[in-house]
Amino acid sequence: MELMRRMRRLRTSAEIRSLVREHSVQVNDLIYPMFVMAGEKQKVAVPSMPGVYQYSVDQFTEALGEVRRAGVKAVLLFGIPQMKDALGTEAHRADGIVQESVRAAKRLYPDILLITDVCLCEYTDHGHCGVVRQGEIINDETLALLEQTALSHVRAGADIVAPSDMMDGRVRAIRRALDREGFVHTPVMAYSAKFASGFYGPFRDAAGSAPQFGDRKTYQMDPPNGNEAMWETALDVEEGADIVIVKPALSYGDIIYRTKQRFQLPVAAYNVSGEYAMIKAAAANGWIDERRIVLEALVGMKRAGADLLITYYALDVAAWLQDGSEGL
Repeated sequence: MELMRRMRRLRTSAEIRSLVREHSVQVNDLIYPMFVMAGEKQKVAVPSMPGVYQYSVDQFTEALGEVRRAGVKAVLLFGIPQMKDALGTEAHRADGIVQESVRAAKRLYPDILLITDVCLCEYTDHGHCGVVRQGEIINDETLALLEQTALSHVRAGADIVAPSDMMDGRVRAIRRALDREGFVHTPVMAYSAKFASGFYGPFRDAAGSAPQFGDRKTYQMDPPNGNEAMWETALDVEEGADIVIVKPALSYGDIIYRTKQRFQLPVAAYNVSGEYAMIKAAAANGWIDERRIVLEALVGMKRAGADLLITYYALDVAAWLQDGSEGL
């Protein structure tokens, strides 16, 4: 008797599907991006990102209680300063908004991992990620400012620093500065493959970081270029990156896969603001099952090779995972 190979045998129940599932999203995979701002008793909704807020320090620490109760162990912190200037000097002030937020958070929740975004775009009056001279973003002058910013974050208590500016040589500059100051055990999570993407619009609303002229195509990567992403990542790894980020995630699964296969370092996929906003909008109109779509997208990132998931859905996903249902 000829046997038929019946693949459906392993799909007959939720329990069997769970038993043979190749990839899954776990709460330990999740990193929750948060925005902190000056002032007191401020919790300001971001219109283009329903469920996302800008927090003053007191409200930020209160929100961290929710993060902790959800079981999420890491947040990625972005600062919105009270004042901006051409050099983004608020980025590295000892009493800057990120630095004060880190100190307050560590006093209350020392076990939550605080990852700080190291960039200047939120702090400059021109909205670019580096020093500007006659309309040109100047690479090497920017590195010294990024060093100062990373050091100020770590001195305040940051666990990991994440340079996102895409200046050449910034990982080496930050690594050397940290080592020189004795912070040899502080990891660098580098935005290594960060593309000049159309998916960042809502983030720029949330962080107040839209460029005031031109765009970021001279320093962020051209979306069609996969081999260039490997070069960028190889340089960051050589310069001392401990974790690498691919950003955005949904349209760049091939880059996530290639990065993991080639470098075998922890890879973070950044499920960015535009991806979040699109799902929120479609769900609000009743066009999709929000929970199912989110989990399918995130498990796709895991299947591509991501170890860590930076997502504005982190708290929702943690709650969905806790309820024990299949989800997908």
